[in-house]
Amino acid sequence: MAEAPEPELLRDPESYARLLQRVREAVLAGVPGPRPPRSVVSASWDRSLAARVDPDEGEAPFVYDADMLAALREAHPLAPVLPILRQMLVSIADDAEHVMIVTDADGLILWREGETGQLLRGDRVGLTEGTRWSEAAIGTNAMGTALATGEPVQIYSAEHLVRRYHTWTCAAAPVRDPETGALLGSIDVSGPLRTVHPAMLSLVTATAQLAEGQLRAQLAVRDERLRRVNMPHLEALRGQPGALLSAGGRVLAAQSCLLPSTVDVRRGGGTVALPDGRLATVEPLPEGYLLRLASGGTGGRRSRLRLEYLSDGAHSTTVDGREVPLTLRHAEILTLLALHPNGLSAERLALQLYGETGNPVTVRAEIHRLRSQLGASVVQTRPYRLAADVDADFVRAREALRTGSPSDVLRVFRGPLLPESEAPAIREERETLTAQVRQVALNSADSAVLWSFWETACGVDDFAVLDALLETLPAADPRRAAVTAHRARLA
Repeated sequence: MAEAPEPELLRDPESYARLLQRVREAVLAGVPGPRPPRSVVSASWDRSLAARVDPDEGEAPFVYDADMLAALREAHPLAPVLPILRQMLVSIADDAEHVMIVTDADGLILWREGETGQLLRGDRVGLTEGTRWSEAAIGTNAMGTALATGEPVQIYSAEHLVRRYHTWTCAAAPVRDPETGALLGSIDVSGPLRTVHPAMLSLVTATAQLAEGQLRAQLAVRDERLRRVNMPHLEALRGQPGALLSAGGRVLAAQSCLLPSTVDVRRGGGTVALPDGRLATVEPLPEGYLLRLASGGTGGRRSRLRLEYLSDGAHSTTVDGREVPLTLRHAEILTLLALHPNGLSAERLALQLYGETGNPVTVRAEIHRLRSQLGASVVQTRPYRLAADVDADFVRAREALRTGSPSDVLRVFRGPLLPESEAPAIREERETLTAQVRQVALNSADSAVLWSFWETACGVDDFAVLDALLETLPAADPRRAAVTAHRARLA
């Protein structure tokens, strides 16, 4: 979620801008400041400094001229929703002395509209079509930071890393492809700090959501047209297992078979392997594909269960390539069963989940609900155990600790195990695994390994890790500035 505007900004923008200037100067100098920057800004400064953006002389690079930009605009997925963006934002931007900006996923400004005076003011600082505003190109700014985090954000005055943009404030929100979830670009409203309004971030966020809704509606229309045009090809299979796929591999219609929501297709078609091991033939159709399956079952193969539970964010569970949303409690159960491949009794599982107060009856009810979601072939009983082929990142991390190099360990370890879990056995496993990985990182004296651990929630505020990084990073490495600044904030 985006961080809300701070009260000081709304009461007195100019005084708040001066405060932010002192905060920025202190951070860059590595000394204590009047207050820490917002967490989203601090993280963005760290990324920007690591990308070697010059805080004092940085300038948005000009990438494409008008002729080349025209072709990019015409082909860009956000072009069809530009009328909605204009309707929602341009008149408001004019009234507030702001400009509306639309970028692609790399931060390239494709469209910019607003009042002439503000457009000329933007020209003077490179806030114009054809320039790139990613964090790596120009440091912290709403467009680049929204694309880097995937979340709406508002950046005020000296929260911009580069000095020349301190008289600006901007609010931006990312827009995603409804078919793939990939970032398409960002929508931004930028203008002078004195005209900042608390509703601007909400307005930009709502507009991005409206644009995504319009893209979903357009996708639904294309899907229905593709089904109507290509359904005769599926009917020609005469009941044999098969499906119609979109150009991206989404299953639009199927008969006599169960399939994941998306099939990994290759351009031009050919033979593809489904997540459960079945082979299928994919034939190109206008704007999509026809998938043919051999009759019969899954070839005797076991289901494949993938658990991605080492993360600073949400956990992910997939069965045969299909993501299944699970509660934290069900993720805890799968974790314990993966750690005990021979199985656990209801009594033992209750003890590990709830401690001495655990009730086997509660566990049996949770297992029943879990089996209804994953299938009886995945979670079996007497004892409770996993009957699928399990790929769990925390199990791979354990194995890497035993047999791998420090870099192997940090490739697997991306954060704490189910950080929100308070189950006794999960908490013990999380603390043990984190402590082992931390020690491996410290013992490695390898800046790449230490940096990987520092980027996780486990290492970001660890003084020993910060000090080890400062000892191993070369003096000219721009990451030293990020580490120094972060350590000063902690101190």
